[in-house]
Amino acid sequence: MLQEITAVSHRIEVMDASISSLALKTKFMHSEIAGFQSRVTGLEHHMGALESHMTTVQDRDQDLLYLCSKITDLENRSRQDNIHLFGFPENEEGPDVQALLSSGLPKMTLLTFDPPLEFQWAYRVGLKCPDGASRPCLIISCLLQHGQARQLFQAARTHGPFRIDGYDVRMTADYSKDTNECRKAFLALRLRLHQLEMK
Repeated sequence: MLQEITAVSHRIEVMDASISSLALKTKFMHSEIAGFQSRVTGLEHHMGALESHMTTVQDRDQDLLYLCSKITDLENRSRQDNIHLFGFPENEEGPDVQALLSSGLPKMTLLTFDPPLEFQWAYRVGLKCPDGASRPCLIISCLLQHGQARQLFQAARTHGPFRIDGYDVRMTADYSKDTNECRKAFLALRLRLHQLEMK
């Protein structure tokens, strides 16, 4: 009988130790859960801040896109009196590009300008070819009178390309990089509309 009591007592002690261990583990788990809750609360706070920041960034992206469009518009307006001329024979411009254009453009377009054509600046683009080469060159210029630039562009749309001294000379407007990329994307549709005689 004594042995049975001793065995039961021993089992009770073991169970008490197990319960104490479980209580300790439970306490530790409660502590960890409290820590996780604190971290989750912190993460929720950070997520709310990030969502608010993302909204601000999206608003700023819209503002940035608007400003970029305004810059592109301003750049195009600053270039509206610039003309690109491609097709003049190499070395035809000589030392004075403005003199070539002043005499060549009225002759080429059959337009009369009063006062005569004046330029803020004009220059050929790129390196000159060696003697004997016949590659056409690109000339960029900026007219002093806005009305004269409009006349030239109208003539280019209506009658271009122009023929001068056996060479075809093409005249185009000067646009910003962004606008040129948009025009390239629109090129196929523009050609189709032109075929259908639609503006």
